[in-house]
Amino acid sequence: MGSHLANEFGANIARVALPLVAVLSLHASPLEVGALAALQSAAFLIISLPAGAWVDRMRKRRVMLVSDVARFLLLGSIPLTAALGLLSMPILYGVALLVGLAQVFNDVADVTYLPSLVGKDQLSDGNAKLEVIRNTGALAGPSLSGALVQLLGAPRTMLATALGALTSAILLGSIKKPDSRPPVSERSRLLPDIALGLRTVWADPVQRVFLAATAATNICISAVVSLSVLFLATVVQLPPGIIGVLLMSGAFGGLLGGLLGTWLFKTYGTARVTWLALTLTSPFGLLLPMTQSDWRVSCFAVTSIVLSFGAILFNIGMITYRQTVTPESMLGRVNATVRFIVLGTMPVGAMLGGIVAHEIGVREALWVFLTGRLISFLPLLFSRLPYMRDFAEVQAKS
Repeated sequence: MGSHLANEFGANIARVALPLVAVLSLHASPLEVGALAALQSAAFLIISLPAGAWVDRMRKRRVMLVSDVARFLLLGSIPLTAALGLLSMPILYGVALLVGLAQVFNDVADVTYLPSLVGKDQLSDGNAKLEVIRNTGALAGPSLSGALVQLLGAPRTMLATALGALTSAILLGSIKKPDSRPPVSERSRLLPDIALGLRTVWADPVQRVFLAATAATNICISAVVSLSVLFLATVVQLPPGIIGVLLMSGAFGGLLGGLLGTWLFKTYGTARVTWLALTLTSPFGLLLPMTQSDWRVSCFAVTSIVLSFGAILFNIGMITYRQTVTPESMLGRVNATVRFIVLGTMPVGAMLGGIVAHEIGVREALWVFLTGRLISFLPLLFSRLPYMRDFAEVQAKS
């Protein structure tokens, strides 16, 4: 858990500090900042599928250690090159892309490694704790990044992110449980391995409805996120300080979901809570387009908190299901396949958000996409999930 905490804080500080390095130190243009942001996320689409096949052939903790060390060296190069007067946008582009590639391997190995550390009956609890850490990092990381940039300067702040990666590597190395070697029989050709991961996900009807619901949700939410700053700044006309608080409010819902997740899953059942979390929270999305600069500014915060709460519970349940029913030798490929499909919908949603807002207006576009978010749970109703309490029942019937 300590490794995850160091990792999440460092990653969330970097998400804010890296573009600030470009803007404050190199006076980057909007186009250059946009390219930098694109490179930070491009790795998930470039290498997610082969990363899953490779991770299944490797020791999971070793993959995470190498990833952490690589990110330490890459991020540490920014303050070093800045001190030497060599920092440039091409260097930032290269660091952003390579750090993203390392992060893909770390993320796939991370989700794949957990079942080997805890028993099947502890997976939902373990995933809930990880979500608490992720949302704590998302909540505190950007604020801490802003303070560090103001205190130390943007390039030196990158040293804090590098040290976070190094701390994560040290804590991973302290784990006493042996890092098991994958079976030799699993070492086959790359493309057939990727195809097997795709077939495994598609053959599972529960995985299919999870992916359908998640893809629909992510398209809509990505559109909303891409329009949120523009909506709050130009339509609602709020000052930057209030906009920052509102944009951060969703992390409170995610943190609450992580804290309550273990109790909810144990009390009401993993399968039941997973589909109900998305279903019952979706209607709250319709509050967001009602946001105004008076007391109705709370509509934005309520929507962010409630939707994040439901999304975290849904994600915990979806990940727990995958870890429960997927053989360990296949888990890397299955996790990578899901991440490729899920993350692949996000740039599509962001692009659609801009197109629709251009055609009909920002507030009207938010109504369109949050109505879509309202019905994104429908695929779950056409599965076995509404008739089940726990994922162990799904496993027993499959």
